[in-house]
Amino acid sequence: MIEHRFDAKKWAEMSLFDQMGNIGLEVKRALNAKRQGKTKQSQAAFYRGLDLIDETARLWAIKQQAGLKELLYARELFAESITTSKIDPTLETYFMQYAIAARLKR
Repeated sequence: MIEHRFDAKKWAEMSLFDQMGNIGLEVKRALNAKRQGKTKQSQAAFYRGLDLIDETARLWAIKQQAGLKELLYARELFAESITTSKIDPTLETYFMQYAIAARLKR
């Protein structure tokens, strides 16, 4: 497995839109690689995505931020989409909305 690290302090300083948009990039990478049969790349993006989701969920729990249940449900759908043959067709669109919002705020 490919090991990766990210700066949790910098991640915590990012806006909700930037965090969710970045998670969306990993979701998209994982699903695209899965569709192409690239198992190693899919798994690597899957683990990166889970790490980002988990760190975001941890931060949101501390802040008691609304949307935590929704984020955890998206995590569940992501895991199901990668580990089974059932890919949720709305998952990429869900996260893409945040990426677009982050771009518009710049």
